[in-house]
Formats: sequence, structure tokens, C-alpha cells
Amino acid sequence: MSRKTASASAESGQKESDPADAGLENAEGKSAQGQAENALSESEEEAAGAGTEYRIVMVGDVLLHTPVEESCRKPDGSYDYDSLFTHTKDEISAADLALVNQEVIIGGSELGISGYPCFNADFSLCDTLVRTGFNVICHATNHAMDKGRAGLVSCAQHWKEQYPQVTILGIHDTPDTATSCGADPVIIDLPELRIAVLNYTYGTNGIALPKDMPYAVDLLNEEQVAADLCRAEELADFTIVCPHWGTEYRLIPDASQEKWVQVFLENGADLVLGTHPHVIEPVEWVTDPENGHEMLVYYSLGNFVNWTSGTGEGVANRMVGGMAEITIAKNEAGKAEISDYGVRPLVSHVTAGLGGVTTYFLEDYSKELEAANEITLQDPDFSLEYCINLCDSVWGELWRKNMPLE
Repeated sequence: MSRKTASASAESGQKESDPADAGLENAEGKSAQGQAENALSESEEEAAGAGTEYRIVMVGDVLLHTPVEESCRKPDGSYDYDSLFTHTKDEISAADLALVNQEVIIGGSELGISGYPCFNADFSLCDTLVRTGFNVICHATNHAMDKGRAGLVSCAQHWKEQYPQVTILGIHDTPDTATSCGADPVIIDLPELRIAVLNYTYGTNGIALPKDMPYAVDLLNEEQVAADLCRAEELADFTIVCPHWGTEYRLIPDASQEKWVQVFLENGADLVLGTHPHVIEPVEWVTDPENGHEMLVYYSLGNFVNWTSGTGEGVANRMVGGMAEITIAKNEAGKAEISDYGVRPLVSHVTAGLGGVTTYFLEDYSKELEAANEITLQDPDFSLEYCINLCDSVWGELWRKNMPLE
């Protein structure tokens, strides 16, 4: 993978134009280009097709505290989670690859719907995630074992039976899909581009994996991760790692994250999309001094949605998340590269009542919404200005290309 830095066109929110487009402005140009294309050799045709761009997005933790679950519970007792994604669905569904960190296990109502500390969601959340446009679900989190074997198996089987077209990462009800049991990493085939996606968690909150299912959750194990990445390099054009790592509520990476960044980098990963701290953390490029290989790291995307029961200083930080936006294309040499990247801040908006919890892009958030957000009862520091200042502090200018002009 080679790197293109964010250019002036990226900063304005526009993609760089293909130089070939300039020749399409008149009939004479079209004719000339058509004749030239007919004369291309096979290798030149491949190079000409190398400019196809693919847009990847990922959001952070879908963290379903009890008030969030209650906002999605209909009068008849069934659940509908669509309201959580009402204001972000269009952007998510427009992506070629849309990933989400599914923080809580989706074990179904038979196991009891529950919030913190042992979460469990209704199967209808799967319906909502698919309707929203997510096609890659990251389940390797510290809450993967909250409902034990039954929850994990129920979740994995429901996905396979109802949505076999959706890629599920991080949990396994059988060994045949686990790299720790010899399976290959998941490869997603896009036209002319193969992407490997790996998902690991640092642990499962002290809940042991079943003795006969040591493969049930993909854990951050250096030997296994290195082997997976090496195999991914053989099979794919581009490799994404989605680690569940770091320290909760910390706005900068910790020593463990820095260690794992080096492991990922040295073994050829191209993009890291991190979760778990429940707050946003920086985005940066890192370079392997041995070979010049570059890797883009989003240390933490924070929460996509939450309504923590916490109070006081720092709670406002948990209400801001980010949507990673990355554009990938093959260059003229046929190597996959990041041609553009950015991050769009998100705000968890929480009010009591059916459908009262949802998430907005920060650029769409208003003073009126700020005044209605009930998180101000738990942390008076929360405000639109607070959210903007937090994004400036953590992401600098990277996020501002999506803000409306004043």
C-alpha cells in the first residue's frame, strides 16, 4: 500500500478529478479517447481501470445502555432500533464498505434484554444494522461473552441464518471460521480490489471462553495476529485491522495501543480502525523505518450511540464519536492506496421516550438540539461548543472540511 496525503481537494470535501475526464467535454474529445482506448494493450487496460475508488466508513460503539434499549422498545414489547440511525443512514448506506463496532452481543430476547454491565440486544438490531447499510459487523469486544456461550452462539447463528451476505467478524460458533483454528482471514472482494479485515479484542471482561470453544472470540495475541496479517498480505490488496483496545475515557493512545500499532505496522497492515475507549482519540500516519511502509491509524472512534449512567466531568466526552471515511484505489502500478481520508464527528442525542435516542453528525447539530439533550442533566459541560472544542483538540483540522461555512 502506498499513501497519498489529504490534498487541497480532500480538504474541500471533493475527490481529485481523473485527468481523463477533461477529454470528455466535446464529441471530438470523446471520439479521440474512444480510438485511443481501442488501441490499448491488455496491460494498459488494466492500468486504465486502476483508478476506481472505493469508499469505506466505520463508526464506533453501538453501546446500548438501558435507556437506549427503552427508547427502542415499542408499546407491544418488541424492539425497533431504526431511530438510532435515522440521521446517519444515508451516509452509511452510500459506502462500498460500511463497518460498525457492535459493542454488545445480540443474543435475542429469550436471554433477556439488558444494559450495563452485562449487555444483550434483541435480534431486531440485526435487521436495523442491515437496513442502515452496514455490511461488516465487528463483534470482538469486551462484552462478547456477556451472555456466555448461549449469547455468543445465538448471535453468530442468527447472523448466518438470516443475513449470510453480511460479514461477521470477531466471534465464532464453530472453528471453521476462526484463524486460530487454521481458517484464512476474511477477504472481502470488491471489483478489482481484495480487502482483508481482521477484528480482535483485548479481553472479555474476565469472562472465560468456553473450554471447548477457545476460538469463540478473536483475542489480541501477538503470534496469532502476526500470522493472520502475513496470510492477509498473501491474499489481499489491502488489510484493515479493527482492534478493541486502549483505556476507557482516555483521549490519547496508551502504551498498549502504541505497542500494537508497531505489531500491525511491521506485519503489513494498511489501516487501523480502533474502538473501546468510549471517547475519540487522534488519527495519524505511522511509518515503518525498515521499509517505508505506511499505515493510517484511527486510535478510537468513540461511541456511536450511548446514554451512560455516569455523571459529572468527562461524561460529555462520551457523547462525541466519529465516522472514519477512507477512499481506497489502485494506483497506476496496481498497488492499493489511501487516496483520501477524514473523520466526521457524531453526537449522541438523548431524550426520554420512544425514539428519543439518536445520533447526529456534528455539522447538523444545533443549539436547539443541545438544549433538548438530557445528558446536560448528567454533565452540565455538554454543549455544541464543547463538542466542537473537543474535536479540535483531538483531531485538529482533519474533521473541519465537513463543517458548513459560517
